[in-house]
Amino acid sequence: MAEEKRIDKVLQVWVRLIRASDKVVRNVEATLKAKDFPPIAWYDVLLELSREGGRKLRPVELEKELLVAQYNLSRLLDRLEAAHLIERTACQGDGRGQMIALTAEGRAMQKRMWPILRDAVEEHVAANLPERDIEQLAKLLGAIGGGLRPNSCS
Repeated sequence: MAEEKRIDKVLQVWVRLIRASDKVVRNVEATLKAKDFPPIAWYDVLLELSREGGRKLRPVELEKELLVAQYNLSRLLDRLEAAHLIERTACQGDGRGQMIALTAEGRAMQKRMWPILRDAVEEHVAANLPERDIEQLAKLLGAIGGGLRPNSCS
């Protein structure tokens, strides 16, 4: 019986976690859209490519770094390239492979999006939580999903 109660509590946590995540993402996306910015997935790609002063990654390497589900990474990259935010080049020594790099326009977009994204996340994640609860939530979620990389957003 104790095991069953634990499973019920764990399932309740899981459902609340998914619902909270969905709600935050929807609200942050709405904030970005209202300010005429592209979706979070675009920012995520731009951020990863801007790390370490700008780097080139194969699509498979990029996919491993992204925060959002990337079942359609190829189409996402097509849209970013059409908007002149990234560029694709052939891999040296592997004509079939490609490298993805941030353009100057992409870096500028990432920098313009950051304050809006930062404030939206603050509003929709932490506005109603005292500091101690934010720290506890970060600790608990870290135990489930691992820690964040340093300088994760700006």
